[in-house]
Amino acid sequence: MLDLLIPLSLAAAFGALLGSLCRLTRWPGRDRPLLFTLVGLVAGITAFFIHLVLNWVTGAPAWWLPILVVLQVWLWLGPLGPRRGLDRQRK
Repeated sequence: MLDLLIPLSLAAAFGALLGSLCRLTRWPGRDRPLLFTLVGLVAGITAFFIHLVLNWVTGAPAWWLPILVVLQVWLWLGPLGPRRGLDRQRK
């Protein structure tokens, strides 16, 4: 159990850190600052489970986990992220 809990917590913390860094670099949507940290946290947890499945199916190396966390945070806060600012400008 501890073999899964420690990497899961580290991936979640790394995702939350990356989400906070994205907020500090003033990405769009900074009117809701907690959103960045929460999205980073969930992206880290999701990346951990994706890595777990990849490791089980293909034997993925451990160094893929941080790359997956970075990609998840970038996707969820970048191209697939919330578009709150654009919705207000249209109305």
